[in-house]
Amino acid sequence: MSDLVSSIRRASREMVRELHLLDSRHCFDGHSVSECHLLTELEVLGEAAASELGERLVLEKSTVSRLVAGLEQRGEIRAGPDPGDGRRRLLSLTNAGRRALRRIHGHADDLVVEALAFMAPGEREAVVAGLDRYARALRYARAGRDFRIRPIRRADNPAVARIIRDVMTEFGAVGPGYSIEDPEVDAMYQSYPAPGSAFFVIEQGDRVLGCGGLGPLAGGDSGVCELRKMYFRQELRGTGLGTRLLGMILEAARTAGYRQCYLETLESMGQARRLYEKHGFAEIDGALGATGHSGCNRFMLADL
Repeated sequence: MSDLVSSIRRASREMVRELHLLDSRHCFDGHSVSECHLLTELEVLGEAAASELGERLVLEKSTVSRLVAGLEQRGEIRAGPDPGDGRRRLLSLTNAGRRALRRIHGHADDLVVEALAFMAPGEREAVVAGLDRYARALRYARAGRDFRIRPIRRADNPAVARIIRDVMTEFGAVGPGYSIEDPEVDAMYQSYPAPGSAFFVIEQGDRVLGCGGLGPLAGGDSGVCELRKMYFRQELRGTGLGTRLLGMILEAARTAGYRQCYLETLESMGQARRLYEKHGFAEIDGALGATGHSGCNRFMLADL
């Protein structure tokens, strides 16, 4: 991991230098880098309050106010009342702002085209996919600082049981043949003793919002573990924390000496299956072991 981190940081430094982002005086067509970004976001949004622009640009309120004042003075953005809230001002581009933005886009496009000329077609596609995924991961990491993943404690049992029951009910996985009926649901802490098991929770403040873990596959090969009861409340979905938690679970499985990880899921849980596939799980024809979960209709296995 350290070599990977060093390589990413080195590439990021080189990109920042080549784009002149270290020079606060660097500008195009009289616009600073921050002003270019603000104009671009307004083009995407159509109109927005200064607070919304600050959130999207990850800038302090005072910095956004200074940028807005300069662009208003230049006649490139204007402020109007919010029809839904007379106390708010909504910012939008003027015709002069749209003309400036066309010049900015043209200059930026030229820089990208020049760089792409030094890449083979396959490399270009890899760069696009990689940059998009890395930018998304950076957003996830920033948002995820409010959350913590840690091993389950005895006091977490009631919250975890509620998550399991609420999410499984949401997906219609209720009744005999589903893990919602497992006796362990009300005693998850006691049901996952080390070293062959592990169970984690995701918390924000004093609220537990997600969970997941692993244990030996019942009735299966000793080298195969089972991914168990990985469920999130709605506010965690789409935050990238599923990727982070699943990575921790699989690392715990490797540390425990397992060779493969097996899971059972449902046809209706498409988002979850896509997450599993990204971590190396592939669908298999039928169930392994003797979990007792006859209600599941999708089965997956990953080499560790």
